Amino acid sequence: MQDKIFRIRTMKQDEVNLAIEWAAKEGWNPGIHDADCYYSADSNGFFIGILGDEPIATISAVKYGKSFGFIGFYIVKPEYRGKGYGMKIWNKGLKYLHGRNVGLDGVIAQQENYKKSGFKFAYRNIRYQGNGGGKFPKNSSVIKLSEINFETVNFYDQKLFPENRTEFLKSWINQSDSKALGILKDNKLAGFGVIRKCNSAYKIGPLFADNADLAEELFLVLKSQTKSTDKFFLDTPEINKAALNLAETYKMNVVFETARMYTKEAPNISVNKIYGVTSFELG
Repeated sequence: MQDKIFRIRTMKQDEVNLAIEWAAKEGWNPGIHDADCYYSADSNGFFIGILGDEPIATISAVKYGKSFGFIGFYIVKPEYRGKGYGMKIWNKGLKYLHGRNVGLDGVIAQQENYKKSGFKFAYRNIRYQGNGGGKFPKNSSVIKLSEINFETVNFYDQKLFPENRTEFLKSWINQSDSKALGILKDNKLAGFGVIRKCNSAYKIGPLFADNADLAEELFLVLKSQTKSTDKFFLDTPEINKAALNLAETYKMNVVFETARMYTKEAPNISVNKIYGVTSFELG
C-alpha cells in the first residue's frame, strides 16, 4: 500500500471556515462571522495541510503592511499530532512571513517551543468572562461607529496596531451579529470597540480608549448590547493594569491566558490604550 502524501497549499476562502470550526473544538471560541474578516486581511496567508485527501492541519500567517505578520490557527487534528505534520505547516507559515516581525498569542505551555523558532515573550493576555446586560450610561458620548468617517477610525487603529490593517478593519467593524461603537471626547474620536457573537457567548474586541474612564463607558455600552443571561469575554493585555482593573471591577473571572510573543522587539504601540485585544488569532 502506497504511503499517503502530505501536501500544503493556500486555503480557499470557504476553507477558512474549517479552521474556525477546529478552533471552536479547541475551545478558542471564535466569532461566528470571523472567517470572512480574517480572509480579507490576507487571502494568501491561510494554509491547509492535506494527507492524501484528508485536511489534517491549518495555520494562518497573515501579512500586515510591509513589516509585520501574525501567526494563528496553528492546529493539527488530534489523531495526527506528534507525527511531524505540525512542524511542516508551521515552517510554511514562517517562511511566508520571512523578514517580518512576527507575533502570536500562544498557550503558556508552548512558550519554550515557540522560543526555539525565535519568538520572545512580551507579555501575557488574560481572557476574562463576565455576565452581559446592564444599563446604557446616561448622557453617554458613545455613538455608532458607522457615524464616524472610516479614515478617522482607521487612523486611530493604526496607533494601536503595528501596521496598516485597513481591509481587515473595514470588514471587522461591519460584520453581522455585531455592534461597533465609538466614543467621543471634545468631538474627536477617543476610542472604539466591537462586540460580536461567538460560538459560545459574545466577545468584546477590540476595546480601545484614550483613558480608563472612556474605556469603562464604552465597555458598559457594549456590554448593554447583550442580555443579562448572556456571557461575554474580554481579552486584556496584562501590562495594561487599568484594563485588568476594569474587568475585575465588573466581577469578571479569568478563564484563559496566552503568551504574546514576537520574533523581533515588541512593536512601539500604545498598549496602555488597549483594553481589549481584537483577536488572538490575528492579533
